[in-house]
Amino acid sequence: MAALVDHPAILFAVLLFIFIVAIASGLFVLRRVSPMRDEERDDFNVVQGATLTLLALIIGFSISMAVSRYDQRKTLEEAESNAIGTEYVRADLADPHIGNMMKAALIRYTHLRWTEFQTRDRDARRRLDAETSAVQSELWQLAAQVAKAQPTPIGSLVVAGMNDVLNSQDYSEAARINHIPLGAWALMVLIALLGCAVHGYGAKGKRRTVLLMTILPVTISLSLALIADIDSPRGGIIRVQPQNLTRLLHSLEK
Repeated sequence: MAALVDHPAILFAVLLFIFIVAIASGLFVLRRVSPMRDEERDDFNVVQGATLTLLALIIGFSISMAVSRYDQRKTLEEAESNAIGTEYVRADLADPHIGNMMKAALIRYTHLRWTEFQTRDRDARRRLDAETSAVQSELWQLAAQVAKAQPTPIGSLVVAGMNDVLNSQDYSEAARINHIPLGAWALMVLIALLGCAVHGYGAKGKRRTVLLMTILPVTISLSLALIADIDSPRGGIIRVQPQNLTRLLHSLEK
């Protein structure tokens, strides 16, 4: 399930097929196994309405969870850009030689972070992670040199700013791996299957009615694919664009 959630287009196709099969199963039970009597129709309508209402509520809550995580990723990207920009300015407080080295390293680091936001390939991300870790070590060593050369509040300010730069990357990465729990996905799919099966069982046999019933699986599949897209920062179409890092790079490279 986790692999499907990371690929919303595939998830949509798989869910659509499963939900159509569920509707077909409901139709089969209605026509061949246990036909519905007229006096049972009212009770069936209550069950069908309750099932679809519960599904709508769970989908609504899940969309809210996905959107809140998306907004968090945007906020953290902005915070990371601000931390790097602030430390770049504070580098002027250090010795000119160390300060210039720190600025150059921060520009390289910003390039790596910008590239990482745009990259989906796993091998490329592994290489970026290794390069990012190396530059982070370099930046911390430069900050440590400033602290040793200037054991003053000014040196502490530079070190604190570098700590914010390194922490902001951890926060951004933590937000990217914070997804909707698989249990919630399993519950949504299960209730959707039941809803489609009940919907199929409630068909009255008319051709137009059967055609209209395909709207439900398409709608549910699209809704779940949208949730997966928003909740998959590396696999979906809807992604956080590093606009603040882009703006920062333009200002640093002037």
